[in-house]
Amino acid sequence: MYRKLAVAAAFAGLLMGCTPSANNTPIENAGVEATGDIELWHFFTDREEKALNEILEDFKKKHPKVNLVAKGGQDDAKTTQAIGAGQGPDVAISYSTDIVGSFCAKGAWNDLAPYLNRDKIDLGKFPQVVRSYTEFRGKRCAMPFLADAYGLYYNKSMVTTPPKTLAELTELAKKLTVKDAAGNLQKVGFLPLFGFYENSPSHLAPMTGASWLKSDGTSNIGSDPKWQELIKWQKELVDWYGYEKLEAFRASLGDEWSADNAFHKGQVAMAIDGEWRMAFLRDQAKDVQFGVAPMPVSDASRYGAGYVSGSVIGVSRTSKNAEAAWALIRYLTTDTNAIVKLSNGIRNLPTTTDALASKDLVVDPEFKVFLEIFNHPATVTTPPSAVGPAYQDEFSTFLQEYQSGAQKDVPGGLAKVDSQVNNLIKLAG
Repeated sequence: MYRKLAVAAAFAGLLMGCTPSANNTPIENAGVEATGDIELWHFFTDREEKALNEILEDFKKKHPKVNLVAKGGQDDAKTTQAIGAGQGPDVAISYSTDIVGSFCAKGAWNDLAPYLNRDKIDLGKFPQVVRSYTEFRGKRCAMPFLADAYGLYYNKSMVTTPPKTLAELTELAKKLTVKDAAGNLQKVGFLPLFGFYENSPSHLAPMTGASWLKSDGTSNIGSDPKWQELIKWQKELVDWYGYEKLEAFRASLGDEWSADNAFHKGQVAMAIDGEWRMAFLRDQAKDVQFGVAPMPVSDASRYGAGYVSGSVIGVSRTSKNAEAAWALIRYLTTDTNAIVKLSNGIRNLPTTTDALASKDLVVDPEFKVFLEIFNHPATVTTPPSAVGPAYQDEFSTFLQEYQSGAQKDVPGGLAKVDSQVNNLIKLAG
Protein backbone atom coordinates (compact mmCIF):
# COMPACT_ATOMS: atom_id res chain seq x y z
CA MET A 1 0.00 0.00 0.00
CA TYR A 2 2.85 2.36 0.70
CA ARG A 3 4.00 4.23 -2.47
CA LYS A 4 6.85 6.46 -1.35
CA LEU A 5 7.54 9.15 -3.91
CA ALA A 6 9.93 12.07 -3.76
CA VAL A 7 7.37 14.84 -3.63
CA ALA A 8 8.90 16.77 -0.75
CA ALA A 9 9.99 19.69 -2.92
CA ALA A 10 6.38 20.46 -3.74
CA PHE A 11 5.28 20.84 -0.13
CA ALA A 12 7.23 23.90 0.96
CA GLY A 13 6.38 26.00 -2.08
CA LEU A 14 2.76 25.01 -2.55
CA LEU A 15 1.75 25.08 1.09
CA MET A 16 3.66 28.13 2.27
CA GLY A 17 0.56 30.27 2.06
CA CYS A 18 -1.89 27.77 3.51
CA THR A 19 -3.99 28.84 6.46
CA PRO A 20 -6.45 26.76 8.47
CA SER A 21 -9.99 26.60 7.13
CA ALA A 22 -12.94 28.23 8.80
CA ASN A 23 -14.64 24.85 8.45
CA ASN A 24 -12.46 23.59 11.29
CA THR A 25 -15.09 24.31 13.95
CA PRO A 26 -17.53 21.41 14.33
CA ILE A 27 -21.23 21.64 15.08
CA GLU A 28 -21.62 21.64 18.85
CA ASN A 29 -24.23 18.90 18.87
CA ALA A 30 -22.45 15.61 18.15
CA GLY A 31 -25.76 13.97 17.35
CA VAL A 32 -26.45 16.12 14.29
CA GLU A 33 -26.68 13.93 11.20
CA ALA A 34 -24.08 14.57 8.51
CA THR A 35 -25.52 15.68 5.16
CA GLY A 36 -24.43 17.06 1.81
CA ASP A 37 -21.76 16.41 -0.77
CA ILE A 38 -18.18 15.34 -0.11
CA GLU A 39 -15.37 14.17 -2.36
CA LEU A 40 -12.72 11.67 -1.32
CA TRP A 41 -9.37 11.35 -3.08
CA HIS A 42 -7.29 8.25 -2.57
CA PHE A 43 -4.41 6.41 -4.23
CA PHE A 44 -5.90 2.90 -4.45
CA THR A 45 -6.45 1.16 -7.79
CA ASP A 46 -7.60 -2.21 -9.07
CA ARG A 47 -8.07 -4.89 -6.38
CA GLU A 48 -7.40 -2.52 -3.49
CA GLU A 49 -9.80 0.12 -4.82
CA LYS A 50 -12.52 -2.52 -5.09
CA ALA A 51 -12.01 -3.44 -1.42
CA LEU A 52 -12.19 0.22 -0.39
CA ASN A 53 -15.34 0.81 -2.44
CA GLU A 54 -17.13 -1.93 -0.50
CA ILE A 55 -16.41 -0.07 2.74
CA LEU A 56 -17.53 3.22 1.22
CA GLU A 57 -20.84 1.60 0.24
CA ASP A 58 -21.27 0.55 3.87
CA PHE A 59 -20.67 4.17 4.92
CA LYS A 60 -23.33 5.39 2.47
CA LYS A 61 -25.86 3.00 4.00
CA LYS A 62 -25.14 4.39 7.46
CA HIS A 63 -25.18 8.00 6.22
CA PRO A 64 -27.81 8.13 3.45
CA LYS A 65 -27.91 11.93 3.49
CA VAL A 66 -24.24 12.19 2.51
CA ASN A 67 -23.47 12.15 -1.21
CA LEU A 68 -19.97 10.67 -1.38
CA VAL A 69 -17.90 10.68 -4.57
CA ALA A 70 -14.59 8.81 -4.49
CA LYS A 71 -11.72 9.41 -6.90
CA GLY A 72 -8.93 6.81 -7.00
CA GLY A 73 -5.41 6.86 -8.37
CA GLN A 74 -4.52 10.21 -6.78
CA ASP A 75 -0.99 10.57 -5.43
CA ASP A 76 0.30 13.00 -2.81
CA ALA A 77 1.68 15.43 -5.38
CA LYS A 78 -1.72 15.83 -7.06
CA THR A 79 -3.44 16.31 -3.71
CA THR A 80 -0.86 18.82 -2.53
CA GLN A 81 -1.11 20.86 -5.71
CA ALA A 82 -4.92 20.85 -5.61
CA ILE A 83 -5.03 22.00 -1.99
CA GLY A 84 -2.44 24.69 -2.69
CA ALA A 85 -4.64 25.94 -5.56
CA GLY A 86 -7.74 25.93 -3.35
CA GLN A 87 -9.31 23.09 -5.30
CA GLY A 88 -8.56 20.10 -3.13
CA PRO A 89 -10.99 17.36 -2.08
CA ASP A 90 -12.97 17.33 1.17
CA VAL A 91 -11.13 14.22 2.36
CA ALA A 92 -7.82 12.78 1.20
CA ILE A 93 -6.01 9.54 1.93
CA SER A 94 -2.22 9.66 1.67
CA TYR A 95 0.00 6.62 1.32
CA SER A 96 2.74 8.33 3.30
CA THR A 97 2.94 9.39 6.92
CA ASP A 98 5.76 11.71 5.86
CA ILE A 99 3.34 14.41 4.72
CA VAL A 100 1.75 14.79 8.17
CA GLY A 101 4.31 17.22 9.60
CA SER A 102 4.07 19.49 6.57
CA PHE A 103 0.28 19.29 6.29
CA CYS A 104 -0.22 20.00 10.01
CA ALA A 105 2.32 22.83 10.10
CA LYS A 106 0.98 24.57 6.99
CA GLY A 107 -2.71 24.01 7.66
CA ALA A 108 -3.28 21.95 4.52
CA TRP A 109 -5.34 19.56 6.64
CA ASN A 110 -7.64 20.79 9.39
CA ASP A 111 -6.90 20.25 13.06
CA LEU A 112 -9.15 17.36 14.12
CA ALA A 113 -8.93 18.02 17.86
CA PRO A 114 -12.32 19.80 18.03
CA TYR A 115 -14.04 16.79 16.48
CA LEU A 116 -12.11 14.27 18.55
CA ASN A 117 -12.94 16.12 21.75
CA ARG A 118 -16.58 16.66 20.87
CA ASP A 119 -17.16 13.04 19.93
CA LYS A 120 -15.04 11.74 22.83
CA ILE A 121 -12.78 9.62 20.63
CA ASP A 122 -10.43 7.58 22.84
CA LEU A 123 -6.97 7.98 21.31
CA GLY A 124 -5.71 5.36 23.75
CA LYS A 125 -7.21 2.75 21.44
CA PHE A 126 -4.57 3.60 18.85
CA PRO A 127 -1.06 2.15 19.40
CA GLN A 128 1.57 4.71 20.36
CA VAL A 129 3.53 4.37 17.11
CA VAL A 130 0.34 5.17 15.18
CA ARG A 131 -0.44 8.19 17.33
CA SER A 132 3.10 9.46 16.81
CA TYR A 133 2.84 9.63 13.03
CA THR A 134 -0.59 11.29 12.89
CA GLU A 135 0.27 14.48 14.76
CA PHE A 136 2.93 17.18 14.70
CA ARG A 137 3.84 19.62 17.46
CA GLY A 138 0.70 18.72 19.36
CA LYS A 139 -1.60 19.21 16.38
CA ARG A 140 -3.50 16.16 15.13
CA CYS A 141 -4.48 16.86 11.55
CA ALA A 142 -4.58 13.21 10.48
CA MET A 143 -6.06 9.90 11.50
CA PRO A 144 -4.53 6.48 10.75
CA PHE A 145 -6.01 4.60 7.82
CA LEU A 146 -4.55 1.12 8.31
CA ALA A 147 -0.84 0.55 8.87
CA ASP A 148 2.12 -1.11 7.19
CA ALA A 149 4.99 -3.07 8.69
CA TYR A 150 8.11 -4.09 6.82
CA GLY A 151 9.82 -7.45 6.95
CA LEU A 152 11.82 -9.91 4.87
CA TYR A 153 10.16 -11.97 2.14
CA TYR A 154 11.99 -15.11 1.07
CA ASN A 155 11.36 -17.69 -1.62
CA LYS A 156 10.98 -21.06 0.11
CA SER A 157 12.30 -22.95 -2.90
CA MET A 158 15.65 -21.19 -2.38
CA VAL A 159 15.70 -20.31 1.34
CA THR A 160 14.91 -22.78 4.11
CA THR A 161 15.90 -20.67 7.11
CA PRO A 162 15.62 -16.87 6.83
CA PRO A 163 18.65 -14.86 7.99
CA LYS A 164 18.44 -13.04 11.31
CA THR A 165 21.60 -10.95 11.12
CA LEU A 166 23.15 -8.76 8.43
CA ALA A 167 26.11 -11.12 8.26
CA GLU A 168 23.77 -14.04 7.60
CA LEU A 169 21.90 -12.03 4.97
CA THR A 170 25.16 -11.23 3.19
CA GLU A 171 26.31 -14.84 3.24
CA LEU A 172 23.00 -16.17 1.93
CA ALA A 173 22.67 -13.42 -0.68
CA LYS A 174 26.04 -14.38 -2.16
CA LYS A 175 25.29 -18.09 -2.02
CA LEU A 176 22.00 -17.73 -3.90
CA THR A 177 23.30 -15.39 -6.60
CA VAL A 178 23.62 -16.83 -10.10
CA LYS A 179 25.88 -15.34 -12.81
CA ASP A 180 26.43 -16.26 -16.43
CA ALA A 181 29.82 -17.03 -17.95
CA ALA A 182 30.47 -13.32 -18.50
CA GLY A 183 29.71 -12.49 -14.87
CA ASN A 184 26.35 -10.90 -15.60
CA LEU A 185 23.72 -11.38 -12.93
CA GLN A 186 20.95 -13.85 -13.72
CA LYS A 187 19.48 -14.10 -10.23
CA VAL A 188 20.42 -12.39 -6.96
CA GLY A 189 19.98 -13.52 -3.40
CA PHE A 190 19.27 -9.99 -2.21
CA LEU A 191 19.38 -6.79 -4.26
CA PRO A 192 20.93 -4.17 -1.94
CA LEU A 193 20.64 -1.03 -4.07
CA PHE A 194 18.94 1.93 -2.42
CA GLY A 195 16.07 2.90 -4.69
CA PHE A 196 15.18 -0.65 -5.66
CA TYR A 197 11.49 -1.26 -4.89
CA GLU A 198 11.11 -0.74 -1.11
CA ASN A 199 14.82 -0.28 -0.36
CA SER A 200 14.55 3.22 1.09
CA PRO A 201 16.75 4.32 4.01
CA SER A 202 13.66 4.67 6.20
CA HIS A 203 12.68 1.04 5.64
CA LEU A 204 16.21 -0.30 6.18
CA ALA A 205 17.10 1.91 9.17
CA PRO A 206 15.77 -0.63 11.73
CA MET A 207 18.44 -3.08 10.56
CA THR A 208 20.94 -1.10 12.64
CA GLY A 209 18.59 1.08 14.69
CA ALA A 210 19.66 4.31 12.97
CA SER A 211 17.76 7.49 13.87
CA TRP A 212 16.76 10.52 11.82
CA LEU A 213 16.24 13.59 13.99
CA LYS A 214 17.51 14.93 17.30
CA SER A 215 15.15 15.91 20.10
CA ASP A 216 15.22 19.51 18.85
CA GLY A 217 14.03 18.43 15.39
CA THR A 218 17.36 18.90 13.61
CA SER A 219 19.13 16.22 11.60
CA ASN A 220 20.86 13.36 13.40
CA ILE A 221 22.00 11.56 10.24
CA GLY A 222 25.63 12.62 10.45
CA SER A 223 25.88 12.13 14.19
CA ASP A 224 24.40 8.65 14.52
CA PRO A 225 27.11 6.01 13.88
CA LYS A 226 24.41 3.44 13.15
CA TRP A 227 23.82 5.10 9.78
CA GLN A 228 27.47 4.59 8.88
CA GLU A 229 27.17 0.97 10.01
CA LEU A 230 24.20 0.44 7.66
CA ILE A 231 25.89 2.25 4.78
CA LYS A 232 29.11 0.25 5.20
CA TRP A 233 27.24 -3.07 5.13
CA GLN A 234 25.19 -2.07 2.08
CA LYS A 235 28.15 -0.72 0.10
CA GLU A 236 30.27 -3.81 0.72
CA LEU A 237 27.50 -6.01 -0.69
CA VAL A 238 26.98 -3.65 -3.65
CA ASP A 239 30.71 -3.79 -4.38
CA TRP A 240 30.72 -7.59 -4.22
CA TYR A 241 28.07 -7.70 -6.92
CA GLY A 242 29.51 -4.77 -8.85
CA TYR A 243 27.45 -1.59 -9.09
CA GLU A 244 27.26 -1.56 -12.88
CA LYS A 245 26.19 -5.21 -12.99
CA LEU A 246 23.53 -4.56 -10.34
CA GLU A 247 22.20 -1.60 -12.29
CA ALA A 248 22.06 -3.62 -15.49
CA PHE A 249 20.22 -6.39 -13.67
CA ARG A 250 17.80 -3.95 -12.04
CA ALA A 251 17.04 -2.39 -15.43
CA SER A 252 15.87 -5.79 -16.66
CA LEU A 253 13.36 -6.29 -13.84
CA GLY A 254 9.62 -5.68 -13.95
CA ASP A 255 7.65 -2.94 -12.25
CA GLU A 256 7.23 -3.33 -8.49
CA TRP A 257 3.43 -3.18 -8.64
CA SER A 258 2.96 -5.51 -11.57
CA ALA A 259 2.85 -9.29 -11.90
CA ASP A 260 6.42 -8.98 -13.23
CA ASN A 261 7.77 -7.97 -9.80
CA ALA A 262 11.24 -9.53 -9.47
CA PHE A 263 10.32 -11.48 -6.33
CA HIS A 264 7.22 -12.84 -8.05
CA LYS A 265 9.41 -14.04 -10.92
CA GLY A 266 12.05 -15.68 -8.73
CA GLN A 267 14.73 -13.27 -9.94
CA VAL A 268 15.32 -12.09 -6.36
CA ALA A 269 15.36 -14.68 -3.57
CA MET A 270 14.86 -12.26 -0.67
CA ALA A 271 13.40 -8.76 -0.49
CA ILE A 272 12.31 -6.18 2.03
CA ASP A 273 8.62 -5.39 1.61
CA GLY A 274 5.40 -4.57 3.41
CA GLU A 275 2.62 -6.88 4.50
CA TRP A 276 0.52 -5.95 1.47
CA ARG A 277 2.92 -7.91 -0.76
CA MET A 278 1.23 -11.10 0.46
CA ALA A 279 -2.02 -10.14 -1.25
CA PHE A 280 -0.18 -9.27 -4.47
CA LEU A 281 1.64 -12.60 -4.44
CA ARG A 282 -1.54 -14.57 -3.86
CA ASP A 283 -3.25 -12.65 -6.62
CA GLN A 284 -0.47 -12.37 -9.20
CA ALA A 285 1.97 -15.21 -8.40
CA LYS A 286 -0.04 -18.07 -6.96
CA ASP A 287 2.68 -20.65 -7.58
CA VAL A 288 5.34 -18.84 -5.55
CA GLN A 289 5.90 -20.47 -2.16
CA PHE A 290 7.02 -17.63 0.07
CA GLY A 291 7.80 -17.06 3.70
CA VAL A 292 8.07 -13.89 5.78
CA ALA A 293 10.26 -12.99 8.73
CA PRO A 294 11.47 -9.90 10.56
CA MET A 295 14.25 -8.09 8.73
CA PRO A 296 17.83 -9.03 9.62
CA VAL A 297 19.58 -6.78 12.13
CA SER A 298 23.12 -5.94 13.20
CA ASP A 299 22.34 -6.55 16.88
CA ALA A 300 20.52 -9.84 17.52
CA SER A 301 18.83 -8.38 20.62
CA ARG A 302 16.73 -6.18 18.33
CA TYR A 303 15.55 -9.01 16.09
CA GLY A 304 11.81 -8.87 15.54
CA ALA A 305 11.65 -5.09 15.25
CA GLY A 306 11.03 -3.27 12.01
CA TYR A 307 9.66 -0.16 10.35
CA VAL A 308 6.02 0.86 10.61
CA SER A 309 4.23 3.39 8.47
CA GLY A 310 0.79 3.51 6.96
CA SER A 311 -1.83 5.51 5.20
CA VAL A 312 -3.27 8.62 6.79
CA ILE A 313 -6.50 10.50 6.17
CA GLY A 314 -7.48 14.09 6.81
CA VAL A 315 -9.97 16.89 6.12
CA SER A 316 -8.61 19.26 3.51
CA ARG A 317 -8.59 22.97 4.36
CA THR A 318 -10.48 23.43 1.08
CA SER A 319 -13.39 21.28 2.26
CA LYS A 320 -16.81 22.89 1.88
CA ASN A 321 -18.43 20.26 4.11
CA ALA A 322 -16.01 19.47 6.91
CA GLU A 323 -18.72 17.97 9.14
CA ALA A 324 -19.59 15.26 6.60
CA ALA A 325 -15.89 14.84 5.84
CA TRP A 326 -15.24 14.13 9.52
CA ALA A 327 -18.13 11.66 9.60
CA LEU A 328 -16.41 9.67 6.85
CA ILE A 329 -13.05 9.81 8.58
CA ARG A 330 -14.53 8.78 11.90
CA TYR A 331 -16.20 5.79 10.27
CA LEU A 332 -13.10 4.64 8.39
CA THR A 333 -10.73 5.01 11.34
CA THR A 334 -12.77 4.13 14.44
CA ASP A 335 -15.49 1.71 13.36
CA THR A 336 -14.13 -1.74 14.23
CA ASN A 337 -16.15 -3.62 11.63
CA ALA A 338 -15.09 -1.22 8.87
CA ILE A 339 -11.41 -1.41 9.84
CA VAL A 340 -11.40 -5.21 10.03
CA LYS A 341 -13.27 -5.61 6.75
CA LEU A 342 -10.85 -3.28 4.97
CA SER A 343 -7.84 -4.98 6.57
CA ASN A 344 -9.08 -8.35 5.39
CA GLY A 345 -9.69 -6.98 1.90
CA ILE A 346 -6.44 -5.08 1.37
CA ARG A 347 -4.32 -7.04 3.88
CA ASN A 348 -2.94 -4.04 5.70
CA LEU A 349 -2.68 -3.88 9.48
CA PRO A 350 -5.55 -2.56 11.64
CA THR A 351 -4.77 0.55 13.67
CA THR A 352 -6.99 0.20 16.74
CA THR A 353 -6.64 -2.22 19.62
CA ASP A 354 -10.25 -3.35 19.17
CA ALA A 355 -9.70 -4.21 15.51
CA LEU A 356 -6.39 -5.93 16.25
CA ALA A 357 -8.18 -8.14 18.77
CA SER A 358 -11.25 -8.80 16.63
CA LYS A 359 -12.20 -12.43 16.06
CA ASP A 360 -13.17 -11.46 12.52
CA LEU A 361 -9.65 -10.36 11.59
CA VAL A 362 -8.10 -12.93 9.25
CA VAL A 363 -4.70 -13.84 10.73
CA ASP A 364 -2.74 -16.45 8.80
CA PRO A 365 0.82 -17.38 9.88
CA GLU A 366 2.44 -14.85 7.52
CA PHE A 367 0.14 -11.99 8.55
CA LYS A 368 0.87 -12.84 12.19
CA VAL A 369 4.56 -12.12 11.58
CA PHE A 370 3.75 -8.56 10.51
CA LEU A 371 1.42 -8.08 13.47
CA GLU A 372 4.31 -9.08 15.74
CA ILE A 373 6.66 -6.64 13.99
CA PHE A 374 4.01 -3.93 14.37
CA ASN A 375 3.76 -4.59 18.11
CA HIS A 376 7.48 -5.03 18.80
CA PRO A 377 8.74 -2.45 21.36
CA ALA A 378 11.78 -1.58 19.24
CA THR A 379 9.80 -1.02 16.04
CA VAL A 380 10.10 2.56 14.75
CA THR A 381 8.64 4.98 12.24
CA THR A 382 10.05 8.10 10.61
CA PRO A 383 9.48 11.20 12.75
CA PRO A 384 7.16 13.93 11.40
CA SER A 385 8.76 17.15 10.26
CA ALA A 386 7.56 20.48 8.92
CA VAL A 387 9.53 19.72 5.75
CA GLY A 388 7.64 16.48 5.13
CA PRO A 389 9.89 13.79 3.62
CA ALA A 390 12.51 16.29 2.46
CA TYR A 391 15.06 15.19 5.07
CA GLN A 392 14.78 11.62 3.78
CA ASP A 393 15.06 12.74 0.16
CA GLU A 394 18.25 14.70 0.87
CA PHE A 395 19.77 11.60 2.45
CA SER A 396 18.58 9.37 -0.39
CA THR A 397 20.33 11.60 -2.92
CA PHE A 398 23.61 11.13 -1.07
CA LEU A 399 23.10 7.36 -0.82
CA GLN A 400 22.46 7.08 -4.55
CA GLU A 401 25.74 8.90 -5.22
CA TYR A 402 27.68 6.89 -2.64
CA GLN A 403 26.56 3.44 -3.78
CA SER A 404 27.53 4.32 -7.36
CA GLY A 405 31.00 5.44 -6.29
CA ALA A 406 30.44 9.07 -7.29
CA GLN A 407 30.63 10.09 -3.63
CA LYS A 408 33.38 8.58 -1.47
CA ASP A 409 33.54 10.77 1.64
CA VAL A 410 30.94 9.32 4.02
CA PRO A 411 31.53 11.57 7.07
CA GLY A 412 31.79 14.67 4.88
CA GLY A 413 28.78 13.67 2.81
CA LEU A 414 26.64 13.04 5.88
CA ALA A 415 27.70 16.37 7.40
CA LYS A 416 26.58 18.07 4.20
CA VAL A 417 23.24 16.23 4.38
CA ASP A 418 22.80 17.47 7.95
CA SER A 419 23.48 21.03 6.83
CA GLN A 420 21.04 20.82 3.93
CA VAL A 421 18.32 19.26 6.06
CA ASN A 422 18.76 21.81 8.85
CA ASN A 423 18.51 24.66 6.36
CA LEU A 424 15.23 23.26 5.06
CA ILE A 425 13.91 22.90 8.59
CA LYS A 426 14.95 26.46 9.43
CA LEU A 427 13.16 27.80 6.35
CA ALA A 428 10.02 25.82 7.20
CA GLY A 429 9.90 27.47 10.63
